[in-house]
Amino acid sequence: MRRKLAAGNWKMNGTTASLVEIEKLLETHPDPACEMLICPPATLIAQVAWRCRAKHLKIGGQDCHWNTSGAHTGDISAPMLADAGATYVILGHSERRTDHGETDAMVLAKTEAVWAAGLVAVVCVGETERQRDLGATLPVIGGQLDTSLPAGGTADTLVVAYEPVWAIGTGRTPTLAEIAEVHDYIRATLVARFGDEGTGVRILYGGSVKPSNAVEIFAVSNVDGALVGGASLKATDFGAIIDALSAA
Repeated sequence: MRRKLAAGNWKMNGTTASLVEIEKLLETHPDPACEMLICPPATLIAQVAWRCRAKHLKIGGQDCHWNTSGAHTGDISAPMLADAGATYVILGHSERRTDHGETDAMVLAKTEAVWAAGLVAVVCVGETERQRDLGATLPVIGGQLDTSLPAGGTADTLVVAYEPVWAIGTGRTPTLAEIAEVHDYIRATLVARFGDEGTGVRILYGGSVKPSNAVEIFAVSNVDGALVGGASLKATDFGAIIDALSAA
């Protein structure tokens, strides 16, 4: 049985003052039926991890370098994230691919580094609006999975997040049928690649997930949770999404 996962990506948002939202979330959801994950900016990881010790809230990073150390000014390595208290790392987010030119090969190298550090990789895939309009969604997703995921993925080390690029932060979402088509395709691809382990890898949906649409999205086949952006910044909004997932 795959345990549902509600993952919040704070992106480049949040300062120490924002930690009050973490406290509120822990107060209202001390022991949820699903797993909770917050990925704050790197400046807050150690503080949040300290506050969440022995709590039912996991902490993750938003990216890492593929090297463990070296002359890479401004970068952060997977071992550094683990040392700060992170247990998950988001990799290959479309904003990283677009803003920083990240390729599938780079995502693969980062995933290997994350696994070597004993962390769980949340690998993001997704198509642009033009690719969807051209009917290339599944080939694009398949290609990203094929070249972004190393061999040896397991249910304990890998989470895949499907984020249609055109739905992130726009308020638009695919139809439920479109979400189901992609998630079912990802599941079949994971099983073909990793065998029985592929059945246990959690697949998250991301892209303008909010309390008003969470219930219907979580009812879709092979949707094991969500990678939430803006709605994860407030405990009330993220808590409502967690409640919807827990009831799914």
